[in-house]
Amino acid sequence: KLGELTKDPLQMYQADILTVPANIAGIPAISVPCGTAHNMPVGLQLMGRMYDEEAVLNAALAFEEAC
Repeated sequence: KLGELTKDPLQMYQADILTVPANIAGIPAISVPCGTAHNMPVGLQLMGRMYDEEAVLNAALAFEEAC
C-alpha cells in the first residue's frame, strides 16, 4: 500500500517518476506486471508511437500471454 514502506514524500514521488516521460510526450504507454523482486512487484513499461495505442496493447497482451 502507498506509504506503507516509506513515509518520505520524495521517495514516493521517485517511485512514480518513470511514468512522466510518456505523459509529457503524449505517447501511449502501459505497464505490465512481470514478477517480483525483493518481495516487491516489478513491471515492464512499454511505450509506442503517438496514436498507436493498438500496437502497445497488442505488445502488452503478447507479453502477458507468454508468461
